Amino acid sequence: MTPPQLTTDRLTLHVHRPQDWAELAAMWADPAVYTRIGGVARPPEDVWLRLLRSIGQWQAFGYGSWVVRTHDGAFVGEAGLLESRRAIEPPLAWPEAGWTLAPAQHGRGYAQEAMTAALDWAAAHGAPRTTCIIDPANAPSLRLAAKLGYEAVREAPYHGRTVQVLERGVRD
Repeated sequence: MTPPQLTTDRLTLHVHRPQDWAELAAMWADPAVYTRIGGVARPPEDVWLRLLRSIGQWQAFGYGSWVVRTHDGAFVGEAGLLESRRAIEPPLAWPEAGWTLAPAQHGRGYAQEAMTAALDWAAAHGAPRTTCIIDPANAPSLRLAAKLGYEAVREAPYHGRTVQVLERGVRD
């Protein structure tokens, strides 16, 4: 499958490319990002493997995530769907939605704009139900998840921490 490019009023969402690696690595090394997502910095090597996973996921599953940029090319972050096969019991039932923004882009509404585009695309292409996991202390992401229509369904242990499992599209 050829991953689509999505555009919104302010953003362009494009498939991950090797040239995105340095910006992604910088984002995942920033304490303002990783303290809310897993609690530890991601080494550049791990970010490279995540980038490759993001590219390959489109071929394997027909959906995936995008790198998000403003229309003038400024790096915003990444957003979309994942097939992570996380060690959570019971397993997550639907594709996992996720968003991560560079701290310089926080507070501008970009995450909601990007995820709305991604979820609209997903619903139109066979994935109307999605799930996400969020650290209960990550209030900004929990607020965004609620705006996107996610509802908390349970808590689950994951890598020594508790995460909130949320689902969207279940009652539609």
